[in-house]
Amino acid sequence: MSLQGPVATLAEAWPELPYDAWRDTKDTLHMELQVVGKLRLALTPFEPQWANVPLYLTARGLTTTPMPAQGSSLEVQVDLIEHQVLLLTSAGARERVALTARPVAAFYRDFMAALRSLGIAVTISARPSEVPDPIPFPDDQAHSAYDPLWATRFFRVLSSIDLVLKEHRSRYRGRTSLVSFFWGTFDLALSRYSGRPVEPPAGAGIIRRLGGDAEQICVGFWPGQAGMPLPALFGYGYPKPEGMERERLRPPAARWDESVGEFLLPYDEVRRAGSPREAILDFCESLYQAGARLAGWDPDLVMARQD
Repeated sequence: MSLQGPVATLAEAWPELPYDAWRDTKDTLHMELQVVGKLRLALTPFEPQWANVPLYLTARGLTTTPMPAQGSSLEVQVDLIEHQVLLLTSAGARERVALTARPVAAFYRDFMAALRSLGIAVTISARPSEVPDPIPFPDDQAHSAYDPLWATRFFRVLSSIDLVLKEHRSRYRGRTSLVSFFWGTFDLALSRYSGRPVEPPAGAGIIRRLGGDAEQICVGFWPGQAGMPLPALFGYGYPKPEGMERERLRPPAARWDESVGEFLLPYDEVRRAGSPREAILDFCESLYQAGARLAGWDPDLVMARQD
């Protein structure tokens, strides 16, 4: 399914994003962003809670930020307005890979060829992470849909939510993550940390073992997936504070979802609100207040809002 008419989403901050309408494009874009993310994982030193692996919002899409490569600096920019991936080095070299309707295998081939053209020799994991039935990138002929209008619309939603999450982040005196796009789970997220360590559960995989070792309260946005085709804001405390599921958050449309063990606020409720910004801030702040109170966090970690 394609959008009709001109690319109005460039001017519309809170467009509709129905999952079923763009899921094929989403699945292809997800795998292509995993290729970019796997490069960031390969080139950067590990940081606590995997802080070295996410992508970050720009005015045109997403970026790896500069990474060390062959004695210089490499940045990969994913432009979701002109639909291209740019590979830029501090030596002034530049390569481009198009985002078009073609198999992920072809994108992977061209992306790796672009790295070689820049003189960058690197091996990345070719197996997608955190998805069911992963297909290695060189073999992936299944994901080939790409509608640029839907990709741009998704970027507009991310861009608007990114700014509100940054506003929420600004009031915290303790350690926080940056507002990060996680290419494995395909979501935008922000975590606040109490400063207390956590022992990951026995038998945890490497992602949870290295990322789940600190007490945190997380908020974010995901566009939906096959098992839950609902674009929504999400939020949770980790480890889950006793009784968290019984808390009432703002706005009233926010609800605890037992199947995912998190609070969800449907994106459609946000975009229809009189002020989507206020709806998201209310969700973030009421979630934090509930989680921090139940887990006994220091109340002085948050500054008063300066509206």
